[in-house]
This record gives sequence, C-alpha cells and structure tokens, in this order.
Amino acid sequence: MECRTPVVVFAGRSGSNTSQEKRFERLLELPPSAKLVYRVLQEDAPKTQRQVRDEALLPARTTRDALTKLKENDLVEERLYVPDARKRLYAPLPITRPDDGGG
Repeated sequence: MECRTPVVVFAGRSGSNTSQEKRFERLLELPPSAKLVYRVLQEDAPKTQRQVRDEALLPARTTRDALTKLKENDLVEERLYVPDARKRLYAPLPITRPDDGGG
C-alpha cells in the first residue's frame, strides 16, 4: 500500500523535478521529528515555531532542532514574521517522490 504525501508549491518558487526528488531523498534521511515537522508545515503553512510545536506536540528543543535540520537540507523556507520581528515563519519547499517506473 503506497501512501502519497501532498506537495505544497508556493508561487514564485521554481525548481526542477530533479531538485525536488533530491529534497525528498534528503527528507528520508532525517529523524522522525523532522519528518513530522515537515508534514505539519505541509498541512497549513506558513507557521511560527510555536505553532509547529503546538500542532506536532513536540518539545521546544526538538522542534527547533528539526527546523534547523530542515533548513540545512533546503527543505523549508524561513521568512520574517511581520507582527514580531523576533520570530520567523516556516514553510515547506516542494518535494517530489522519485518515479519508481512502475505502473
């Protein structure tokens, strides 16, 4: 049984399928907490770190570490949170599963 994850695409963001497939491969290598954070961001982004933490039910340190790993692997985008410049918004970058050639 294959589970397909929805892909979020932001206007103005371009990326070839190859780079999106590489992102998918990098995501697979990350710890479960980072995968959960990415999934939470896919559902309704952008979110602040606190919003992600509250939805994912993760400790602050785990959420912060997961977001750092996702940023380092070019899987999320960090933006300025206008109401409070001390905070940041996070949004997932698009990923594509590699085509396994099967039908």
